[in-house]
Amino acid sequence: MDLANRVKTLTPSSTLAITAKAKALKQEGHDVIGLGAGEPDFNTPKHILDGAAAAMNEGFTKYTPSGGIVDLKKAIVSKLQQDQNLDYKENEVIVTNGAKHALFTLFQVLLNPGDEVVVPAPYWVSYPEQIKLAQGNPVIIEAKEENEFKITPGQLEEAINEKTKAVILNSPSNPTGVMYTKEELEDLGEVCLKNDIFIVSDEIYEKLIYTDLNHVSIAEISEELKRKTIIINGVSKSHSMTGWRIGYAVGDNTIIKAMTDLASHSTSNPTSIAQYAALAAYRSSQDQVEEMRKAFKDRLEKLYEWIVDIPGIECVKPKGAFYLFPNVKKAVENNGFDSVDQWVEALLEEEKVALVPGSGFGAPENVRLSYAISLEQLEEAANRIKRFVLKHQ
Repeated sequence: MDLANRVKTLTPSSTLAITAKAKALKQEGHDVIGLGAGEPDFNTPKHILDGAAAAMNEGFTKYTPSGGIVDLKKAIVSKLQQDQNLDYKENEVIVTNGAKHALFTLFQVLLNPGDEVVVPAPYWVSYPEQIKLAQGNPVIIEAKEENEFKITPGQLEEAINEKTKAVILNSPSNPTGVMYTKEELEDLGEVCLKNDIFIVSDEIYEKLIYTDLNHVSIAEISEELKRKTIIINGVSKSHSMTGWRIGYAVGDNTIIKAMTDLASHSTSNPTSIAQYAALAAYRSSQDQVEEMRKAFKDRLEKLYEWIVDIPGIECVKPKGAFYLFPNVKKAVENNGFDSVDQWVEALLEEEKVALVPGSGFGAPENVRLSYAISLEQLEEAANRIKRFVLKHQ
C-alpha cells in the first residue's frame, strides 16, 4: 500500500521499541526491570479521582468546548499567575489531549512547508517527528555534555536563518533532567527577540525539581519574550495523570485560536471527565505533588551514586524530571560492543534490565534511565548493570 509521504519519514520510537521487547520478556516469565518509563509510578491522588467520579455522577459526560472548559482555563490562568507571576486571559489558553497533542497542534498551525525549528539535542523523541509532520524541518544543534546539555546563545544564533520560525526549550529536560537558569534564558531570549522567532517552552516537568533553583519560564523574563513564547504544560507528570491526557498551551491569542479551530476538526475536545479531574488537581491541595517530588529526589540521589560507580559510565547529575542520562561510551567500548544500541539490547537479554538507547534522543553515546520505579528495583537494576559491565570487560 502506498502510504502518505508524511508518515514515511517518521522514525520509530526507541522508547516504545525497548518497552515492547521488555514486555515480551516479562510475558515469557522473565524478571525484567524496566527503566524506560516516562511516567510517575504513583497512582493519581484520591481527591483527583473523586473529582472525576463527581463529574461523572453529575452528568458532565458530554462534549465540551474544543479548547477546554472555562473553569479549567481559569484554573490554569490562576496557576500561572500564582506560580510564575504570569498574566494570561482565558482566550490565550487551549486545553489539549495531553501536552504532546498541544505540541502537535502548535506545529500544525505555526509551520509552513520548509519552515525550520531549532531543536537542541538531546531532545524528546517526538519533537523532530512532529515538526516533520507539519512539513517543517527540524534543525538539530548539539547541547554539549560539558555544558550540562544546554545550548549557548552563540549556537542558537548560528542555527538561525531566514527560514527559522521557532526554537524549542525544554526545562527541566527529558531526557537529561537539566534546567536553564534565569540568566541563561535571558541570553537565549535576546537572540530570539533579535531574530524575531517564536519560543516553544516545554515546561511539563516544572514541578519535579531537586535543587534550590526555582523553575523559570522564559515568558516571565519580559513582556517582549512573553509575546513570543508558547508555554506547553499539563498535569501528566506533576500530578501523576499520564493516562488522563490533559495538557495545555498558553500564548498569543491568534495562535491559540488557530489551535482551537484545528482541534475542533480533529479531536473535538479533550475528554470531559479528565478535564474535571485536572480541575480538581489544580484547585485542591498540592501536598501530594510535593510528596512525589521528595520521593523522586531520594531516588535520584541514590541511583546517581550507584550508576557513576560503574566502570566506564559518566553522568551529568540531573536537576529535575525523573531521568538519568549517563554517557556509556567507555563502558560500551570496554565491553566490546559496536554501539550503545547493541549494548542496551545485550543488557536486556542477559540481565533483563531495559534502558532506552540515546540514539532516539539525538545522543548515541548515552542511555536514558527512568527512576520512576521503587528504590528496591532501582538498586537491583544498578547491581545488574554493574555485573553486566564487569562480566564483559
